[in-house]
Amino acid sequence: MINQLAKYINFPVRGDERGSLIALESNQDVPFDIQRVYYIFATKENVSRGYHAHKALKQVAICVKGSCRFVLDDGVERQEFYLDTCTGGILIESMVWREMHDFSDDCVLLVLASEHYDESDYIRNYDEFLSLANKA
Repeated sequence: MINQLAKYINFPVRGDERGSLIALESNQDVPFDIQRVYYIFATKENVSRGYHAHKALKQVAICVKGSCRFVLDDGVERQEFYLDTCTGGILIESMVWREMHDFSDDCVLLVLASEHYDESDYIRNYDEFLSLANKA
């Protein structure tokens, strides 16, 4: 179950007899201006990713193929859930620790970000994250 740590977003599926299409637009389907798009693929078996939070950046994560498991943590509550459909994604707010595990062999995880890459926005130490999260 996803609650305050992330919001699940269902995307409108369009299509006809030829197939389906999902179009994502800033400030409509995605609740922010999209400044950066990246995707993670060919993740090796038993490899986990993430292990960081962002001070300001917001993201929408979409598993466009395959599946993976997310662990989200706001410093008080910790939740885990699976992404395994291309017709929806999760909105991850700023100041949420994220970890990604159990990538299927065919997993392609697409991420839409509210900001351009900025290393100074990352919190890569969990204890530092907890300290900052508990001050907020």
